Amino acid sequence: MDLDAVADELYGLRPEDFVAARDARAAAARKAGDRALAEKIAGLRRPSLSAWASNLLVREQPGEVEPLLQLGEGLRRAHQELDGAQLRELSRRQRVLISALSRQAGHLAAEHGRPIGEGAQREIESTLHAVLADPKAAEEWASGRLVKPLTAAVGFPVADQGAVRRAAALSPAPEPPPAARRERAGADERRRSRLVQARQEAEAAERELRAAEKDAAAADHEANEATSQADHARQRVSELAEELERAEEEHRQARAAERRAHERVRFVERRVREAGRRAEAAAGQVERLTPRHR
Repeated sequence: MDLDAVADELYGLRPEDFVAARDARAAAARKAGDRALAEKIAGLRRPSLSAWASNLLVREQPGEVEPLLQLGEGLRRAHQELDGAQLRELSRRQRVLISALSRQAGHLAAEHGRPIGEGAQREIESTLHAVLADPKAAEEWASGRLVKPLTAAVGFPVADQGAVRRAAALSPAPEPPPAARRERAGADERRRSRLVQARQEAEAAERELRAAEKDAAAADHEANEATSQADHARQRVSELAEELERAEEEHRQARAAERRAHERVRFVERRVREAGRRAEAAAGQVERLTPRHR
């Protein structure tokens, strides 16, 4: 038994089966004398419903992992290079792929007996967006051992102004007339202003989304902890019920032994009385048959 093998097994289980299986594996490790492994296993956290569905997608649809990882690399590279045409195409593919994978994760969860709601579906989509934006998130997702949904950072990395100027220098445009230059400069300024405003609004929306996701993750964590405590309480109730049943059986056996002992006492007492009567009768007969000397 090793930690990787146990983790792979546990994170393939449904969330409601996780705690009992984890505790059983930890107990087995302790019984085998490996306390360090037992502690590591006991420290594994129960996955949320959306994290489990995301793990299910990675485990049962491994062919879908690499396309998403490659798309994330392409999107990050296109953002760094300010390649507008490629960004538009990759963004379109992003929407299609995330929607398809999110639905697929929902179908898999339903097939395994745990349909998911809209909240968990949104968390799966958030996880997939994080996979596209963050290589570390992509690596964590691909492991198939998520504990909670992932959240994306604000936007994608962008190139600096020097990179923009270098890109423009590689393909110079013909010199326009002064009026056209002024008109273009005004249009460019308005476009930059709109872009700045749009980015600010997008960042504000992302911050709000992150805050909401953080609150949701905290609530999910509290729910997981409450479920874990409830699981432990149910297990303790089951153990106490078994102890009570054993105690009641021992009590029934003790009462039966007590009744048998009392019956034995009564039986022996009857034999003693009968033996006393026989002894008394025999003594009387001996006395009658004994000659009396005058």
